[in-house]
Amino acid sequence: MKKNRLCIFLFILIVSFIAGPAQAAKATKAGSQALSKDPYLGAILIDAASGKVLFEDNPDVQAPPASIIKLMDLLIVLDYVKNKAISLEDTVIISAEAAKIGGSQVYLKENEQFTIDELLYALMVQSANDAAVAIALHVAGTKDAFVDLMNKKAREIGMTNTTFHSVHGLPPGKGQQADISTPRDIAKLCQELLKWDALRYTSVKERPFRADAAEPFGMRNHNHLLGNFEGCDGFKTGYYRIAGFSIAATAARKNQRAIAVVFGSENRHVRDAKAKDLLARGLTELIRTAPPVEPPAAPAVAPAVQATAETKKDEAPKTEEKDVIQISKRTLKIVGISIGIALLVVLIALIPRTKGKKKKPFLNG
Repeated sequence: MKKNRLCIFLFILIVSFIAGPAQAAKATKAGSQALSKDPYLGAILIDAASGKVLFEDNPDVQAPPASIIKLMDLLIVLDYVKNKAISLEDTVIISAEAAKIGGSQVYLKENEQFTIDELLYALMVQSANDAAVAIALHVAGTKDAFVDLMNKKAREIGMTNTTFHSVHGLPPGKGQQADISTPRDIAKLCQELLKWDALRYTSVKERPFRADAAEPFGMRNHNHLLGNFEGCDGFKTGYYRIAGFSIAATAARKNQRAIAVVFGSENRHVRDAKAKDLLARGLTELIRTAPPVEPPAAPAVAPAVQATAETKKDEAPKTEEKDVIQISKRTLKIVGISIGIALLVVLIALIPRTKGKKKKPFLNG
């Protein structure tokens, strides 16, 4: 009897040992399934000027935005520069912590030195994770402190369904949580960035890093709409396997600007095609409904010119009056006296002289 019980116990133990890891693996696999869908998880299109929604499809779905969160890094840095807390020309000394970050990068080395401006280009053009960490450490001292700044700024601009846990948007490691946002919140972030000089960085398609090196590192923007969609000058793409392909894009035509956000596409080409379609539809609508452009106001010098013309017109008769010789009464008197004296002299000269001559006698008849 005891022998049978021991066999049963051993059998259960062996089955548990085999099945346990299999169940755990199954659970892990289920927990790591891709969130992306065809054509996307959610999307939104807004008028950049007013924030008016022009199109939305599941715009409040929460999902990892991946590298798109680097737009918040950019916003915080530009805010700090404006408030003179830092300068774009500040030198950042690369730490070992920044140098060891993987994924998309510019391969920063410990103790290398770059300006914040150079690192911002690396952040936006190459989507460099090592640049994101270097910037965060320089601005806030630690990554966690910088993440706090990111979440604070998100609340300030109305990103109510967003929570950041990293400075770069990489997939979470063991014991970490994923960054979460929505298409609507990312559109708000993009709208805020347009108030700053953000397009200076997001519109660059290619740029060398370590330009003075013997072999500069060639950075290439992951936003394929740049140069392929008229008027596109931003913003940022994001991708990792579970999150899928996402993009925040903006374009301007004929003084109108639209912002499109697409979250969680299964395919990069589908994501880009949807973003292009949304921007094209949005710009067409904005241009069609835009109020007519008022004619430019008359130049400020116009009244002066008009006044000058009127003055000249009023002065015209005076110019004609100057052609007539005006003689005063005094002058006429002098002229009259002079003429009289001249006539008197002439008369005197005509009278025959009689002095020294004998008078002839009268003859009697």
